[in-house]
Amino acid sequence: MTHGATSEPATPAAEPSLAKPAAGAGHPPSSPGTGRPAGRGKLPAVVNAQSLSLLGVLLALCVVGAITAPDQFLSTSNLQLVLVQASVIGVVTVGMTFVIISGGIDLSVGAMVALASVWCTTVATQEFGFMGMLFTALLVGLGCGLVNGTLIAYGPMVPFIATLAMLASARGLALQITGGNTQIVTVDSVLSLGERDSYILGVPPLVIIFAVVVVIGWTVLNRTTFGRRTVAIGGNAEAARLAGISVKRQRLMIYAVSGLCCGIAAFMLVVLSGSGQNTNGNLYELDAIAAAIIGGTLLSGGRGTIVGSVLGVLVFTTITNLFILNNLESAVQQIAKGAIIVVAVLLQRRTPYGQT
Repeated sequence: MTHGATSEPATPAAEPSLAKPAAGAGHPPSSPGTGRPAGRGKLPAVVNAQSLSLLGVLLALCVVGAITAPDQFLSTSNLQLVLVQASVIGVVTVGMTFVIISGGIDLSVGAMVALASVWCTTVATQEFGFMGMLFTALLVGLGCGLVNGTLIAYGPMVPFIATLAMLASARGLALQITGGNTQIVTVDSVLSLGERDSYILGVPPLVIIFAVVVVIGWTVLNRTTFGRRTVAIGGNAEAARLAGISVKRQRLMIYAVSGLCCGIAAFMLVVLSGSGQNTNGNLYELDAIAAAIIGGTLLSGGRGTIVGSVLGVLVFTTITNLFILNNLESAVQQIAKGAIIVVAVLLQRRTPYGQT
């Protein structure tokens, strides 16, 4: 992907600077003439091991569910419910994964989901029907993401502060629009997406949307220049700049991607709930960050996988479902999530790519 006046490196020798400095612990030097870290060939094995570990945890949770609540957990309707619930936060997590890999953080994703959901469910917006509501949700999410990206890249502001300000502002604006009331969706074509009659071979449309977003996210991260540049600025922003990457513009686009994912998730949430509320997306930022972390994305940036993040979402959603089926308190559920996050971070620091 080219960017206007920003020139690409003239020689292959410029690419090694995209990796973390060789002097850092646990970061091998670049292989001569390849433009890739010498240890890069070992990365898929590490990622696969993490993903397989998460898959093992997910299977273990399924076994627990089959033992503790066999009639409920293994029912088709419950499995569909788990996938649908994972789909909304999963789309947000895909955008969050890009942000964290780039070395940033986005605390405003839940608030952006809320704002987009209430804006697209106003009476005036619903008059434009299905496409009007969808376009509004996407536009609001993208706009908020661009504001975050502009403040962080060109402000410049620390991502924590910029997105915290967006969190407060978006929540406040969502409350202002709704007046604290629930906005009911009256567009039949939107509501029908959440009904069983719209399922395709037993798969809810929201799950299909989630799958499409995951495939696109994986392709962009692993098969495009945009993805490589995202990893590069997360690993070493100054080295990426010296290699000819417009770090500011890249960060702007990354936060725009996060905002766009929030817009998609907002529309999915509207379909699922049939309404728009200023409380939508509550604590989504914590769930998305947690899912990305246990999926193997480093908080320091430079490493992460979409597949791992998706598995992290499924693990958390399955845990929530198990707690509900077994009538356990939500407080215990939050404690369990916190323990999982701590363990995941500690395990990250024991891997070659998680060392500091």
